[in-house]
Amino acid sequence: MANGQQGRQPFWLGGAAACMAACFTHPLDQMKYRMQVQVSKQNMFRALYAFASRDGIRSLWSGLSASLLRQSTYSTTRFGVYNYLVGEMRLRSGKNPAELSSSFVIACAGLAGGIAGIVGNPSEVVLVRMCADGAKPTAQRFGYTNAIQGLMRVWREEGLRTFSRGLAPNIARSVLMNVSQIATYAAVKSRLLSATSIEDGVPVHIISSLVAGTVATTVCAPADVLKSRIQSSAAATAKGPKLSILQIMQRSLKVEGLGFLMKGWTPAWLRLTPNTVLMFVFMEQLQRLLDFRPWSRSRTEFDLPTKKGAVATVPCKI
Repeated sequence: MANGQQGRQPFWLGGAAACMAACFTHPLDQMKYRMQVQVSKQNMFRALYAFASRDGIRSLWSGLSASLLRQSTYSTTRFGVYNYLVGEMRLRSGKNPAELSSSFVIACAGLAGGIAGIVGNPSEVVLVRMCADGAKPTAQRFGYTNAIQGLMRVWREEGLRTFSRGLAPNIARSVLMNVSQIATYAAVKSRLLSATSIEDGVPVHIISSLVAGTVATTVCAPADVLKSRIQSSAAATAKGPKLSILQIMQRSLKVEGLGFLMKGWTPAWLRLTPNTVLMFVFMEQLQRLLDFRPWSRSRTEFDLPTKKGAVATVPCKI
């Protein structure tokens, strides 16, 4: 398909690729949420062994339906809105991808992330609860059998306002995630291709994703931990006064110290890096099935050098 004939990529494409990637990385997501909500200093590997020994290997995929629901809402919005905003600006201004300012790209990523945080918060509440159940005593578990039942029970038992629990830190995390991934990935890839003899390919994607995943995980960790703790404890407040973000922070700081803000960092990092790589692979295959060329010039791509004196077109979907 010629460049001039190539249309806008489907709004749902990023979400579909994210759902596919989640099927492989969900156990790590599971461990991240469990470690974030439990008040202990157990490391990831001991926790993984303990949960697998107690509940079986299959338990690490519990909550997968909620993960797929989250990606269908959050990731679809995150990718779709970002690509729409960048595509509209290119269409109206007539500028090439490389001519778009960094501040505009960051603004688009941040806005798309904020909107996605709002859209995906209800499914996030259910996801955190289903994943965190494995770290709680049986009597304290929510016991949702699937994501849809979880949504219905939250609505019926606690009211619609519960879906906004953890909304502020979730929006903050979503904004930080989008901005840190896009800026870091683009910068690292550009540096690798322009300053070295490495050709554009899988090794470059892996290195760029590794750095972007590390930065994004670290930047988003505090907001992610607070979001998980607020959402996980939402229903339990029916037996007592609701805890504010400040109260949760004060209690966690007193019991665990400042390090609690980085709890679950290792499984979050281990999940985010392969998840990013898998999303790129699945996006490419989906685009081929839809007769798209993922590495050809389109309205949602950055121009990055492949080597000194040459320029290649790289998609800005992160």
